[in-house]
Amino acid sequence: MERGLTLVAGGGGFIGGHLVRELLARGHAVRSVDVKPFDQWHQRHDEAENLILDLSELPACRQAAAGVSEVYNLACDMGGMGFIENNKALCMLSVLINTHLLMAARDAGVERFFYSSSACVYNAEKQKSPDVVPLKEEDAYPAMPEDGYGWEKLFSERMCRHFREDFGLATRVARYHNVYGPHGTWEGGREKAPAAICRKVIQAKLSGVHEIEIWGDGTQTRSFTFIDDCLEGSRRLMESEVTEPLNIGSSELVTIDALVSIVEEIAGLKLERCYDTSAPKGVNGRNSDNTRIQSLLGWEPSTRLADGMERTFAWIYDEYVARYGAGARSAAG
Repeated sequence: MERGLTLVAGGGGFIGGHLVRELLARGHAVRSVDVKPFDQWHQRHDEAENLILDLSELPACRQAAAGVSEVYNLACDMGGMGFIENNKALCMLSVLINTHLLMAARDAGVERFFYSSSACVYNAEKQKSPDVVPLKEEDAYPAMPEDGYGWEKLFSERMCRHFREDFGLATRVARYHNVYGPHGTWEGGREKAPAAICRKVIQAKLSGVHEIEIWGDGTQTRSFTFIDDCLEGSRRLMESEVTEPLNIGSSELVTIDALVSIVEEIAGLKLERCYDTSAPKGVNGRNSDNTRIQSLLGWEPSTRLADGMERTFAWIYDEYVARYGAGARSAAG
């Protein structure tokens, strides 16, 4: 049977750009849509149909969904903790994207709809200690998610559920845990911890000023998911019959201090650490419980953090040198 057209909403973003490449490699016809100008897309693939549309508007969603059989919705206004803690309204407005895209998908006869949610939906009461118990999918309720961004994600999960129950649209929901890798944002204020730390270590290495500023006290814990695992998990979930939200995240828990040490080892230097405890740092601890994904899909992310960070560091290093030269300090630094 001939494969239909696949829409990647947010195809100009970090995960979206990788997903478009993966789908093309698997023989999909892909329509990639993003609000950003083409020169700001993380990756642009000429084999795809690439469109600039504002998917917060319903007519744009109808244009994007026309003739499509599958939708991957990765589109939202987001960034690392520094962005989402200071732009709660902008994060909440992403609800328009998923709502209008669901309506357009329903009306266009789309067969499957994938929504990229986030570990930020989880109850903050369960994330107060760095020695966090890994978060199971049911820990999202009773609801107390990350303010702004987390509430939008949780609400949009419910929208997917009700469109499935009321209109028969097959929806799949992934809760991503801190996805990182090459081609991600690494400066400018929207970058997440792995990329920000890579940039700071690269800057210290090239400038000779062997210092690094760390947000928080360094004891907060996270798990970080390499982009290849994110893509594999998303594909498996989309092709499955799993209708409930599912964690897609590494279960390798690490402190931020330990993450810095990993990057120091990759770079071959040791830095003097300065801690900014007034900076945004998010919850004290978060990790992914992978019991359900192992049970339902027979799989879980397996890339070691040190291996993924080595690949990420190499890519950011090349980008940094291309932008600033081998001796310059970045504007973000």
